[in-house]
Amino acid sequence: MNKTLREPLVHISRRDTLPWYKAWAIRAAAIVLAVIACGVITVLLTGENPIEVYAAMIDGNFGTSRRVWVLLQNVSMLLIVSLAVTPAFKMRFWNIGGEGQIMMGCLASAACMICLDGVVPNWLLIAVMVVSSAAAGGIWGLIPAFFKAKWNTNETLFTLMMNYVATQLVAFFIIVWESPKGSGHVGIINADTQIGWFPTIGGNKYMLNVLIVAVITAAMYVYLKYTKHGYEISVVGESERTARYVGIKVERVIMRTMIISGALCGIAGLLLVAGTDHTITTTLSASRGFTAVMVSWLAKFSPIFMVLTSFLIEFLSRGASEIATDFGLNEAFGDMLTGVILFFIIGCEFFITYRLHFRSPARRAKEAAENV
Repeated sequence: MNKTLREPLVHISRRDTLPWYKAWAIRAAAIVLAVIACGVITVLLTGENPIEVYAAMIDGNFGTSRRVWVLLQNVSMLLIVSLAVTPAFKMRFWNIGGEGQIMMGCLASAACMICLDGVVPNWLLIAVMVVSSAAAGGIWGLIPAFFKAKWNTNETLFTLMMNYVATQLVAFFIIVWESPKGSGHVGIINADTQIGWFPTIGGNKYMLNVLIVAVITAAMYVYLKYTKHGYEISVVGESERTARYVGIKVERVIMRTMIISGALCGIAGLLLVAGTDHTITTTLSASRGFTAVMVSWLAKFSPIFMVLTSFLIEFLSRGASEIATDFGLNEAFGDMLTGVILFFIIGCEFFITYRLHFRSPARRAKEAAENV
């Protein structure tokens, strides 16, 4: 019996780090293939012209100046939450609590607007809102970090459960502040006086939010890439043992990083309450805390590339709603197309990280002859 060891038909090896332009070329190819696949699915399931469907997606995002600004606002909100969770992820601290940290920022902002209305000048109120929102989110991030640093608790479950606690806290205060009583919602806060509202720039209420997030993006890029804290985060993420060996206080880094992560989520809550919605609900964060996890990973923890991935996610989301409106289709169809595109984008990361090696035809023929 021939016991010659056969080479497998396909084997996988890890690539050396690809240049960034090659990696993004693979991602671009994945998007093209995804668009083609979605076109085929559209024709088979609906009979609609896929080009018209894609045109509706573009129109839903860029058809009017208001749609453009709404898109930029949504991209900004997703981007700031993605930036917030990134330092923790680079440290290999799996912060799934972005939702709760955003809600605590929303709650702190709303509390300031309601309780300090007419008590302090508007500029001072906004300053207090900034500090309190960042502090609320930071404390909410510090709690699981403290338990992780001291007793090595599971941060994934801890941060996830704290989302539900934060949501119920918000639900409690909505009943306390509901207007009118018995309505179950707060309504627009300070609608008559607009105390605590962010000022508009050029008549656009979204402009200030976009500018703030742009500054935070640049600051986070510098923080992660060029500061001592950013270096310590990377070392802890690579190996806690190595970090301790070189003198890094790992517990301090964990808690400090989660304070920053939570504080940025709290600022996101501030932007939602004071900048755009001027109210508070249990769904105000719109699951951005969970979507940000995907954005951060797709961008490989790079703040610059997060701008692109955040834009893509929001473009697809708004485009799905426009498809449902224009063609009378179930909105689930648009979400399905979004899922297909994301599947291709996420799947292409495998080919960026790994290389496939196929056994040559000559090798296969030789092995067949040996087995005769």
